[in-house]
Amino acid sequence: MEAFFEYGFLQRALLAGIFIGLACALLGLFLVLRKDAMVGHGLSHLAFAGVAVGLFLSLPPLAAALAVCVLTALIIMKIKSVAGLHGDTAIGIFSSVGLAAGILLVSLARNFNVDLMGYLFGEILAVTHFEVWLSVGLAGGVLAALLLNYSRLLYMTFDRESAQAAGVKVQRLETLLTVLTAVTIVLGMKVVGIMLVAALLVIPAAGGLQVARNFRMAMAVSAAAAVVSIAAGMAAALEFNIPASAAIVLISFAVFIGLLILGKIRK
Repeated sequence: MEAFFEYGFLQRALLAGIFIGLACALLGLFLVLRKDAMVGHGLSHLAFAGVAVGLFLSLPPLAAALAVCVLTALIIMKIKSVAGLHGDTAIGIFSSVGLAAGILLVSLARNFNVDLMGYLFGEILAVTHFEVWLSVGLAGGVLAALLLNYSRLLYMTFDRESAQAAGVKVQRLETLLTVLTAVTIVLGMKVVGIMLVAALLVIPAAGGLQVARNFRMAMAVSAAAAVVSIAAGMAAALEFNIPASAAIVLISFAVFIGLLILGKIRK
């Protein structure tokens, strides 16, 4: 633990990880309850395409991934309403196209494979000052959007038809959730990488729901599970010289198992 107080790169990594983990856990609760957990996996494929576009065109990869993910998320929502496709169908189509486009760009330009590896598997210990402030700012934006729309999102999550009949603009809120997920995926890929970023959205939220007696308690437990997983994962990576992304996700899974057992005992 002394290393966290001694080295600036560890403090930056921990700060960025905690803010991103909080955003993932709270946003993930809405996705898990709406049975939209696979949205994270689909958008992570699009983030891969965005990073490949950024590296191919010599643009900032994070900015390119953010632009591609948000733009595609908006297109997906539009196609869903126009073509009447189910959400998982639209996500499946675009995530496959995004993955194919990313692989094509990687094959065309072979000189950025090393840079791409950092985005595929995460580089939380290499987070820069700019990326810390970007993570804090965007994660703060995600949290603010959730809090400002909290009651309407909650209504829509538990009873979509009644919320729509009551005048809640359901489609607008669904677009907001998808765009927030896209932003969170792009931020989270620096922590655990494109391959594992969806885990931050799903596992802490699923764990919180195992023991929560109400939605507010689920938010608190999910947020705590995310923060503990990231801090403990980073500590384990330093202690045992293992990849931080793998350690964070595996500890997150262990926390989920603990909460699952605790929930069963309490019932």
